[in-house]
Amino acid sequence: MIDDILARVESGTLTAAEAKEKLASYEDLGFVKIDHHRHKRQGVPEIIFGEGKTAEQILAIIKSLKGRGHEVLATRVSEEKAAFILNELPDLSYNEIAQTLSFVTKKPSGEGFIAIICAGTSDLPVAEEAAVTAETLGVPVRRFYDVGVAGLHRLLDHISEIREAAVSVCVAGMEGALPSVLGGLVENPIIAVPTSIGYGANFNGLSALLSMLNSCASGVSVVNIDNGFGAAYNAVLIHRLAYNNKGETT
Repeated sequence: MIDDILARVESGTLTAAEAKEKLASYEDLGFVKIDHHRHKRQGVPEIIFGEGKTAEQILAIIKSLKGRGHEVLATRVSEEKAAFILNELPDLSYNEIAQTLSFVTKKPSGEGFIAIICAGTSDLPVAEEAAVTAETLGVPVRRFYDVGVAGLHRLLDHISEIREAAVSVCVAGMEGALPSVLGGLVENPIIAVPTSIGYGANFNGLSALLSMLNSCASGVSVVNIDNGFGAAYNAVLIHRLAYNNKGETT
């Protein structure tokens, strides 16, 4: 990219001022400094955390990222904010369950997949956040939903396919037992995501978090409560290592 910009300056098709703007490591919009070089360092463009931001702020960030040719993912975007943004940018996709806005130029492709495993229907928002994140970052996913330990046969019906995954993201609330069960059945890494779903003694996901942290199964790592995005991001990194795909780092 840098060589291309310099070549365009040399040929006269790009001014020095335009080149300086393109080479800048971040863009200052006053309320935010957008890290445009993150995809060069990490293979993933900056992701927008929508909670706490206004619709106008999210829109401005998305326009900036799209203007630089980046894929776009915004998490925790309410339906009201999404409607405002989609009115301006109708080519974005909104997932109502995950509350994500995304813009991708190509479908997930390549070898292997990430298994997104969800204990119950109430956990779907977190599971879908993970699935959309992985897909936006270019990795195929396969969804295995409503396979919690209250009906273990539902999980066992899919276990052969889950074993083929490079990595599993396992989402569960209540007592958070599903990752431990899965950990005794597969050899791929498991990233466990506790959700805030459960009755009072669940303490908004704290009991599920502690259960997962105390898992007796090997190979289970745990992210924060309801952090489907964080789990999927780490899963994408593992998938890239497994298939020698370094992402967009050039």
